[in-house]
Amino acid sequence: MTRPSSLRRAGATALALTAVAASAPAADAQYPTKPPAAAAVQPAQLPPFQEEVLPNGLRVVLVENHRDPIVAFRLVLPAGRLYEPKGKEGISEMAAGLLTKGAGSRTADQVAEAIEGAGGSLSGAADDDFLALTGSVLADQTALAFQLLGDAVARPAFPDKEIDLLRTQTLSALQLEQSQPASIAARVFAAGLYGDHPYGRRPTPETVRAITKADLTAFQQTRLRPRGGLLVIAGDVTLEQVRALAAQHLAGWTGYPAANPAFGAPPTRARPEIVLVHRPGSVQSNIVVGNLTAGPGDPQVFAAMVANKVLGGGSDARLFDILREKKGWTYGAYSSLARPRGTGYFNATAEVRTEVTDSALVELLAQLRRLGNEPVPATELENAKGALVGIFPLTVETAQQVAERVAFVKTRGLPGDYLQTYRTRLSGVTAPTLQVAARRWVRPQQALVVVVGDGQKIHQKLAAIGSVRIVTPQGDAMSVADLTPRASAVALDVSRLAARRDSFVVRVQGNPMGASVYELAKDADGWVVREATTIAGGMIQQNTTLRTDASLAPRALEQRGKVQGRDTKADVTFAGGRAKGAAQTPSPQGIKDVAVDAELPAGTLDDNAAAFALPLLRWAPGAKHVVSTFSAGKGVAVPLTYEVKGTESVTVPAGTFEAFRIEQSGGDQPIAYFVTTAAPHRLVRIVVANQIEMALAK
Repeated sequence: MTRPSSLRRAGATALALTAVAASAPAADAQYPTKPPAAAAVQPAQLPPFQEEVLPNGLRVVLVENHRDPIVAFRLVLPAGRLYEPKGKEGISEMAAGLLTKGAGSRTADQVAEAIEGAGGSLSGAADDDFLALTGSVLADQTALAFQLLGDAVARPAFPDKEIDLLRTQTLSALQLEQSQPASIAARVFAAGLYGDHPYGRRPTPETVRAITKADLTAFQQTRLRPRGGLLVIAGDVTLEQVRALAAQHLAGWTGYPAANPAFGAPPTRARPEIVLVHRPGSVQSNIVVGNLTAGPGDPQVFAAMVANKVLGGGSDARLFDILREKKGWTYGAYSSLARPRGTGYFNATAEVRTEVTDSALVELLAQLRRLGNEPVPATELENAKGALVGIFPLTVETAQQVAERVAFVKTRGLPGDYLQTYRTRLSGVTAPTLQVAARRWVRPQQALVVVVGDGQKIHQKLAAIGSVRIVTPQGDAMSVADLTPRASAVALDVSRLAARRDSFVVRVQGNPMGASVYELAKDADGWVVREATTIAGGMIQQNTTLRTDASLAPRALEQRGKVQGRDTKADVTFAGGRAKGAAQTPSPQGIKDVAVDAELPAGTLDDNAAAFALPLLRWAPGAKHVVSTFSAGKGVAVPLTYEVKGTESVTVPAGTFEAFRIEQSGGDQPIAYFVTTAAPHRLVRIVVANQIEMALAK
């Protein structure tokens, strides 16, 4: 007889419980109370490296691995910054970017279509020492990869259209860098550390504009030669296939690169040096501290890597823990080691609040000294080694990672078993060997210290730590007196004032986002400036009416607006050398109330009159004016410096104009104004922090 389903379920449950009870351990069974000891770190297991020199002199290293149907490649040529002619800094990066933008019989679009159709990628880049072409393809498209590589290095087209596009992109990137304190600090640090050595040079707008198609062609023909180059291939391909494909697609590419240029050794430093990069209005200070180290093959390099990990190699390191977690001075503080083929460097960085700049620098230097003066505790040492050892397998997972790692080893002249013994060498670092390496690689007593910040607020504090040299973000020398520019009465040629209306297109990071209209009209007592701006579909709105006397000196300001639905306004009157009123203005913390009762130096202008006032100043190459400027958002008048940094051909919707590039400093962020060189002088373009642009529409 069939049992009811409830009885069947009960029986099954009883059987299951019986089985569990039977398998349960005895009450007195013993379990481990701690994990087993870690096994000794073993050498990494990588496929053997097969090396060969092709008939054209190109050195080939193959890391054969048929696990995945992918082939990765990295072609490395001695054509980095080290080999750039003076005055043409940036040519190696431009050449690298253009090699794949039209080569052989293919246009830039056809090169992109070919490599994408092969399920792969192809790109060029340059660093201090090398220009590299890197990419990957599906294994059955390896022949195409060789064909594209051969065309790129031997038969690049350097089309005018692509040169102009890349030049524009490079100049935009440089402008953005010049507005970012971290980028400014890195540039000044490199120049101070390496001096006139090529490692210390960086592209500038002037050098990028100076690079011609003929320069690029000459650089390719003299530097991009197979002898002295290295091609690393990793993945699903054999050496026989590589030989055959190279014979077919690289055989016509021959020759030696030009003789290496002569250059001196980087400067030595006997004592610490502080370089203050004055960036008026900065609300934080960017600190970089560092020194030259050694070449990549130095025997202490593994101990130095562990020392760096202990000091600032992540969010679990000392600098992050002390400067951020314990002191609350920064969002992050880190350190790193750079290992070019020549002399490398160590640096430690932090971005801190202006008011704690000196405290943060003192603490940072103390931590650098501590690394060489005190043995690292065992737990801290093991954690640092474990992190470096543990992450290594993740850096050689893919064929492209293997190709890049092998290329680094071969171009730096490192031992053949460098990758295989990488983990065992790290795990063998002891506290004494780390301390010895730290004393040699991290030298605060000879450090270059670069601080980018508001010199008016931090110079005196830095001078209490050591001698300070002051420079502009462009590296030009400054004096202490220059930190406090004094405005003088502006000589505006008001005879050129005339009623008019200018419309501007507003772009944010290159994308059209709105419009501004400025209007200048006469009234019985002088002039009326009206402005109407709408950005992002009305998320930001502003309407301004500024009344001035006949010389554009302000009489009354009325401003209304909205920022993301919240009202902003300003109502200010100007009389008797004072500004009085109130404002509600945007800030990083939201809308803030500003009570206005400020003294106005003679000749003060309101910042809303800039569009019409700036063209009235006397401009010429190198001209510089310091103007007292009132801002309702701040409630005070501040001296703003306007300086001509060159002339440019500027294309805006209203046309193409030769214009002075006039850079403003002294405010919260850098602003560049472009005023036509020819009369009648007009403001045709404004760029704010290299992010927001206003371009004259009509």
